[in-house]
Amino acid sequence: MTEPLLKVENLKKAFPAGNSLFSKSKREIVAVNKLSLDVFKGETLGIVGESGCGKSTLGRLILRLLEATEGTVMYSGQNVFSLNKNGIRKIRQHMQMVFQDPYASLNPRHSVAKILEEPLIVHGIGTKLERREQAAEMLKTVGLNPDYARRYPHQFSGGQRQRIGIARALMTRPELIIADEPVSALDVSIQSQVLNLLKDLQEEFRLTYLFISHDLGVVRHISDRVAVMYLGEIVELAESESLYSSPLHPYTEALLSAVPASNPEEKRERILLKGELPNPESPPEGCAFHTRCPKAMEQCRRVKPVLTMQKEGHYAACHLYA
Repeated sequence: MTEPLLKVENLKKAFPAGNSLFSKSKREIVAVNKLSLDVFKGETLGIVGESGCGKSTLGRLILRLLEATEGTVMYSGQNVFSLNKNGIRKIRQHMQMVFQDPYASLNPRHSVAKILEEPLIVHGIGTKLERREQAAEMLKTVGLNPDYARRYPHQFSGGQRQRIGIARALMTRPELIIADEPVSALDVSIQSQVLNLLKDLQEEFRLTYLFISHDLGVVRHISDRVAVMYLGEIVELAESESLYSSPLHPYTEALLSAVPASNPEEKRERILLKGELPNPESPPEGCAFHTRCPKAMEQCRRVKPVLTMQKEGHYAACHLYA
């Protein structure tokens, strides 16, 4: 089998939660908990889950924008966590990120030309003229007028700003793009345009995507495989078609029941989950989802399920299939 481009093993991130005056034990919030996954060259792996499940933290850990508590991230055979500052800078030429908020991710004091050229300057790529020409060419590639290079971020709409953010990520010709909720801040009419752009760019530049979103409808449109996260862990992982047609985990079933049907006449039973996500500072014993699961059994309250393959290429962490 082909070696993965990105391999994440037992990744954990715990944030200090502050200490009580009456307790000597250190409190922590576990955002990502012993998570493992592989991303293969040329594919799009979607990461979905409710807000607070740890999916954005996962993206930042992979790029080492955050330091991990435990675990490893291997990119093209290199351990990202063992690299020094210079090594991290070099590897980030091949791993880039598209951020959620196109208004906050672009420096308002810089022109578009400067925003796009900055990654090339950091990595010492090209002459001043070559960088300027590459910026203009990249604007055309993402569907913007090259003359926009002289403008500033406040002169653009949200969709145009996100195209600039995508252009910036592509300037160093990366292999892997981590897209963190790249369309959630955009109007629905613009979302499909940006998603289609990402798919076209993937084919043109032979990109690999880790696509993070809370919207399963969006993820279905772009992903080859989908990993469902709950409270810092993957509870289901499968090829997109398999997951959407026959979900195994009750949490996935509930999320899918909330996605609007493409056919207005299609009747779909809505599965309403009780309560909110548990406090990550004191997660439940056993299966973390059992406090909200409509199918919870006694075993779920005592024993933590392991993510195992239930059918070809389809993994789930659930006692229903033990």
